[in-house]
Amino acid sequence: MPVLLISYDLGPEGSSAYRLVKGIKKYPWARMTTTSYAIYTELSVQTVFDQLRPLVDASRNLYIMTMRKPYAGYGPEEVNEWLEKYI
Repeated sequence: MPVLLISYDLGPEGSSAYRLVKGIKKYPWARMTTTSYAIYTELSVQTVFDQLRPLVDASRNLYIMTMRKPYAGYGPEEVNEWLEKYI
């Protein structure tokens, strides 16, 4: 059940989004939308936030929350399979 949803703003080209995504991809991950990822981790929401926040420009938004069943969604089959595996 330790799946977290990470949502963030896209910045201009060459912004901190690249650094953030690189940090996100240190975990098992699935890209949910252009600016959101699900990650699998045993770490707390606050710990992950504290790790990722320095990677984002101060003018950008970053939210991290826990995902659990039940959930509903529509998207790529590989994302749906990832969610079924980890949630």
